[in-house]
Amino acid sequence: MKKHLYPVTAAVILIAFTIYIALDTFVISESYNSNATEMNTAMFYSVSDNSNTAQTSQEETGYDLTDGTLIGSITNDDYSINLYEYYENDTKIYAADITLSSTQYLKTAFANDSYGKNITETTSSIAESNNAVFAINGDYYGVQESGYVIRNGVVYRDTANGSDVLCIYADGTMEIVNDSEYSASELVKSGVWQAFCFGPALLQNGTVSVDVDSEVSKAKSSNPRTAIGVIDENHFVFVVSDGRTDESEGLSLYELAQFMQKLGVKTAYNLDGGGSSTMYFDGTVINNPTSGRSIKEREVSDIIYIG
Repeated sequence: MKKHLYPVTAAVILIAFTIYIALDTFVISESYNSNATEMNTAMFYSVSDNSNTAQTSQEETGYDLTDGTLIGSITNDDYSINLYEYYENDTKIYAADITLSSTQYLKTAFANDSYGKNITETTSSIAESNNAVFAINGDYYGVQESGYVIRNGVVYRDTANGSDVLCIYADGTMEIVNDSEYSASELVKSGVWQAFCFGPALLQNGTVSVDVDSEVSKAKSSNPRTAIGVIDENHFVFVVSDGRTDESEGLSLYELAQFMQKLGVKTAYNLDGGGSSTMYFDGTVINNPTSGRSIKEREVSDIIYIG
């Protein structure tokens, strides 16, 4: 009897340890900062005044988004938001053309106002808690152990993992760098206001950076997608596509990059997609997020918002 006891005990311990690791990785919440609302606005003091940026017209930028159907619009002294709907590649796509008077209005927020592991809320709930006018899901940093997390000019995680990082600077420009080139603190010192680690890069200098076979690890070729791009200083395009339904197939990374290129985007970056892909505008979820087989929002770690 005893000779069987040790193998059985070892097997039970191994199973218990495996279950714990799985729960710790994907389920158990752990808050590292339970009041993560700090904003390092000092970097904006040296940025030149672009107070007329929000009034920039399409004629001045030399591109046209009006192939889509305008479904919403808000304009004030701080920002201009025009929301368009498209149907391409058997997929519903939503693109927000956003021009800011200052990048300070492009903000980020964490689920439950907490930076940590496996802390999640729906995009709309986080948006409502932060009085956001417009929001999309972020990079779901909370299921990763590494990769830079810089939000509102504050470094929350400085562990590099060799990934490409999307950097949004206080002057309203965007750049994609590798985290082997700079530390997180160096990026903030250089004026990085927001940084995300998901990827890949979709467009750089107006050229498509992915090919027809590019894909996020383990993802299907056609998916709901979320991406952010820039046309000019403080002139951004946010894109969310539906997918995995009879009405909307979803986009490949290559199709997403081509779509954004057509809109005049110069630099673009892929964010968390699939069931996470959500666009919120003026109190309403605009798209049809898919979670499993249901049309409903998936809870995420973070959002990017205007407000």
